[in-house]
This record gives sequence, C-alpha cells and structure tokens, in this order.
Amino acid sequence: MTESARGSVRVEPGHKRVRTYLNGELVADTRSPFLVWEVPYYPTYYLPAEDVRASLLPSGETRHSPSRGEAEVLHVKTATATAERAALRYPSSPLEPLRGLVRLDWDAMSEWFEEEEPVYTHPRDPYTRVDILASSRHLRVEVDGVTVAESRQPRILFETGLPPRYYIPLTDVRMDLLRPTETASHCPYKGTACYWSVDAGHGVHPDLVWMYRAPLPESQKVAGLACFYDEKVDVFLDGERQQRPATKFS
Repeated sequence: MTESARGSVRVEPGHKRVRTYLNGELVADTRSPFLVWEVPYYPTYYLPAEDVRASLLPSGETRHSPSRGEAEVLHVKTATATAERAALRYPSSPLEPLRGLVRLDWDAMSEWFEEEEPVYTHPRDPYTRVDILASSRHLRVEVDGVTVAESRQPRILFETGLPPRYYIPLTDVRMDLLRPTETASHCPYKGTACYWSVDAGHGVHPDLVWMYRAPLPESQKVAGLACFYDEKVDVFLDGERQQRPATKFS
C-alpha cells in the first residue's frame, strides 16, 4: 500500500471502479481512484485527470489549502449540464500523488457508483467496520426525566470511530411523544434515515431519533428500529446511567 501524509491529510490508492454522473451523463470513470482523508472522519475521492470524461473549464478562481497547496477551481461541463466550481485540481501540490488528480465535489454530482452499486454521502472508508449484534441488555432512554424508550431486545450497532448505537423496536418506544420531521440523512453503510423530534412535556428536541426503514443490505438488522442520539439523551444500560459521548453530533 502506498501512502502519503502531510499534516492531517492521508492519501492512498483505492481498488474499486468508481463512476460519477451529472444529469445522467458520465463525468468520470476510473479503476484507479485515490482516497484522500481531508478530515479524520471519512475519505473523499480524487480521480486521475485522464479518466474524467466531462470538460473541465477554468473558473478563474483558486483555493488554498495549507496541506494540499493551491488549487485551480474548475467548472464541470457535460453536453446538457454544468456544475459550477465543482472540481479542484492541485498541479503543484506538496502532496505529489495529488498533482495529476481531480477532486469532484460530491454533492454537485447526481450519482456516484462504486463498481455497480450506488454510494451516498462519501466513499466507503476501508478502515470502517459496522457490526450489528442482538442483545438482551436492559436499555432505558430518558428525555427531560421522562422514559421515552425501554427495551430488553435492542440491537447494538458498533461502527468504527463512533460510540455504540442502540436500535430499539418501535413497540418499546413511546411513539406518542415522537413527532415526525422532514429531515433525512444519508450514510454509505446504512442508507437513508428518517427522523423524529421528541416532546416529553418540557419542549421539543428536534431530530433526536432516527430510523432506517429500508437500510442497505449490510445493515438490514436495524431495519425499522429507532435510535436516539446518546449525546443528547440519558441512557441507562442494565440500570447504570451512561456518560454522554462527545462526538461531532454533541
């Protein structure tokens, strides 16, 4: 494995075929992607310039990164659509592997594929593992001192870099205290989640609970189960109050 590092950025070659589309048209198709950890939580794809099929037009702007150097900001143009300022190129980067690569803005593209499967939000991290285990531990969740969920059959999801997440059957949740919202989030390992706010009588706590109604195949064990942000509620496990974890969701 070849790896380069400068500051907090890590760069290493990937081994999946990666394709991305804009408005139904192929933007890039490569069998030699690079995974770049610009932040510690997950990687993004940088693609060889020769594998980009769309036109890359100079915007006249540049963008500076302390670790990656000076970037050319480019428009991405296909026959029917243009994504403005949706690509970066670092021709003189201090990180040598980046010099011949193009970074496409993930959200500016319509679809991303790893091999033949769509992937959402960001590339799957090869160093992240998700384990979902059935448990008989006694779990109780309080919001504002009110028990909003209690179960002896949670599924515990262990994901690299995150605290354990407790997924609870809806029949063990006070559904009368939940208020559905329009919020949705996307995870490359689990799929698309819907949300509820919670009102236990002392004010509404927005988007405190989520559920994957139709998770991706590798996460089917949590289908239809509810999960609370442990960072924002009081969790009791086998009668012992758990310390609230400190994460980016706190």
